[in-house]
Amino acid sequence: MLSHNALVVVADGHGAVLFRNTARHGIELQESERIGPKHLQDESQGRQPEETTPRDEDEATFAKQLVEKLNTMVLQNKVDELAVIADPSTLGNMRKHYHKMLQEKLVKEVPKTLTSAPGEQIADALRD
Repeated sequence: MLSHNALVVVADGHGAVLFRNTARHGIELQESERIGPKHLQDESQGRQPEETTPRDEDEATFAKQLVEKLNTMVLQNKVDELAVIADPSTLGNMRKHYHKMLQEKLVKEVPKTLTSAPGEQIADALRD
């Protein structure tokens, strides 16, 4: 079960929605922020293998930049508990960049594409 004020990140290779759990007991999600590639700094673009398509590269870059933002939030003590829901490819890219402190706050990962799903469907995925 998620704690009160836990951060829930729902992402794919093109965007992310951040929610906070507002329920004292159970899960009630309130959207706190929407993030697209233009919201994140492009400070660190690593070289991708030659067979990578521009789309794959963009998605990997977005995942890395999103995790850098999450890592910063964790290190600034803005996150007590974290749940991540992302399509399997994005989740795999995100995992490569988790800071040790973020890993300690991570309580759930769900490999699903739910970025345009309603809050109740996202809450159901967290309960499974």
